[in-house]
Amino acid sequence: MNFIMQGGPIFMVPLLLLLIAIIILFVKGLKDNSEKTRKIMKELGLFAFVFGVLGFIIGMLGALEEISQSADIAPQVLAGGFKVGLLSPTFGLVIFLIGKLFSIILISKKS
Repeated sequence: MNFIMQGGPIFMVPLLLLLIAIIILFVKGLKDNSEKTRKIMKELGLFAFVFGVLGFIIGMLGALEEISQSADIAPQVLAGGFKVGLLSPTFGLVIFLIGKLFSIILISKKS
């Protein structure tokens, strides 16, 4: 769970809440398995991915602004910044894939 604090709580905590919502919807879908539940689960997964990418873009814009004002940036600092910046879109992508997987499971149980 250290990656949540490293990736910035402003974007990582809402992503974690979206993951929890998808898991709750999956459990609900195992009971009633409605089209609405599957659709909401898929849309929340897509939203999580796009929200993670938004976090990356905002972070990189801030970082590029600081880099442009600095005279000398070490490559290690730059690489570390990119690593931290990529945490939120990666977490969003994992949430998206979990949502898709849960949706596929619910569709296969529908028959």
